[in-house]
Amino acid sequence: MLIAQISDLHIQAGGKLAYGKVDTVAYLRKAVATLNALDPQPDVVLATGDLVERGSAEEYGLLREILSPLKAPLFVVPGNHDARETLRAAFPGQGGTGEFFNYAIDDFPVRLIGYDTTVPRKPIGLVCEARAAWLDQTLAAAGDRPTLIFLHHPPFATGIQYMDAMGLKHAERLAAVVAKYPNVERVVCGHLHRAIQARFAGTIASVCPSTAHQIALDLRDGAPGAFTFEPAGLQLHLWNAGAAMVTHTLATGPAATPIAFPWN
Repeated sequence: MLIAQISDLHIQAGGKLAYGKVDTVAYLRKAVATLNALDPQPDVVLATGDLVERGSAEEYGLLREILSPLKAPLFVVPGNHDARETLRAAFPGQGGTGEFFNYAIDDFPVRLIGYDTTVPRKPIGLVCEARAAWLDQTLAAAGDRPTLIFLHHPPFATGIQYMDAMGLKHAERLAAVVAKYPNVERVVCGHLHRAIQARFAGTIASVCPSTAHQIALDLRDGAPGAFTFEPAGLQLHLWNAGAAMVTHTLATGPAATPIAFPWN
């Protein structure tokens, strides 16, 4: 099974550019074309949050139009820029029916679990006790089937300090659940706009680059926030029965120098 992942699309309506510089719409169209040109084709595409910039219905309408040519089925989870209920309305049948945008997909050789880590109107993520309990029950219900969990906020510190300050709170609750299930092949995330991997709770947590701009890699204490036109990209997670899942990062755009965020 080939699982494609895109993340941090940050679509804006009305021709607006992110930070006045990034044409996220053009970048996403390029990512869709890249995915549709792959051979073999992905079995599924996962989009791990920050799908739009402000969570408006207009933005989600544009997002659906851009993604509509995808050949593979698409499944989404929210990021901190998204709005749960507006996202549910834009992608009916996804996200379950409860307070959180949590759901399981059982139609493929690898079970896929969409997991909502968002806190409305805040950049941080959170694993509350209710969400941890839901994941435990959902993983237990499928025995030892190979499983991939997709969410927005990475469950580990990356060393990019200003982004880690907007990271996942109570990630230890997620770790305690995942550690019980050795059949969890990957925990795949977004939010950091970079390709990053770490050992996590007996598996691997993998962060996908953005389809548009990337967070500048700066590991200094107190480093200011900056983004870069370092290659836009996506990830491909390849699973074969009896073998380890393998993750590939595929660039879809050119490189450039870091640009300071306007609030610095």
